[in-house]
Amino acid sequence: MKNTYTVPLRFKLMRPILKTFFRGIFRAMARIKITGRENIPYDKAYVAAINHVSIFDPPFVGAFWPEELEILGAIDVFSKPGQGQILKLYGVIPVHRGDYDRSLFKKIISIINSGRPILIAPEGGRSHDAAMRRAKPGIAYIVEKTCSPVLPVALIGTTEDFWQRAIRGQRPLLEMRIGKPIILPAITSEKHTARQRNADLVMSYLAGLLPEEYRGVYADSAIPS
Repeated sequence: MKNTYTVPLRFKLMRPILKTFFRGIFRAMARIKITGRENIPYDKAYVAAINHVSIFDPPFVGAFWPEELEILGAIDVFSKPGQGQILKLYGVIPVHRGDYDRSLFKKIISIINSGRPILIAPEGGRSHDAAMRRAKPGIAYIVEKTCSPVLPVALIGTTEDFWQRAIRGQRPLLEMRIGKPIILPAITSEKHTARQRNADLVMSYLAGLLPEEYRGVYADSAIPS
């Protein structure tokens, strides 16, 4: 079956404006360090997987990512003043956390099969502190159905207190470490267990890119980059 997903025109027009705006905000408020751009498989479909500490993560990645990403976002944020409008302008895909949404997975798979990269937080929501929580198996299901590579993207400095430190003029460091693409093992049996194992594998690669205090439940399984 042919996949025909295309980005609506209104999002194509707004995304460059939003990227420029947030890039300027982050550069004014923080010191920015990005490594591993050479690991991005440009002009191909892939899943960029991030550790998710706070609301600053998606706009930080979106602003400085060299390509245009499709981004997933929690449905509850869409109703918040300011934040919700920005998500809608960009075309962030709403996600009901904790629910199995067949139509959502169908859309995500269509996006990837159409050749577009997508940004996912495997933890399924913000951790609100630096330490990672255990991943949900959804990322493994998506990769299983699309055979796409996963790009681990470690975010450092986007903690809940970032804004307070920034407005005090401290210009905290925001760092993005982009790892090499990984290919997850094929899933042949005991699918739920195998998917969770693959999701944990993604997080172990992420942990290998992060400082120890960010690794959380993956501290003992971190795979050095």
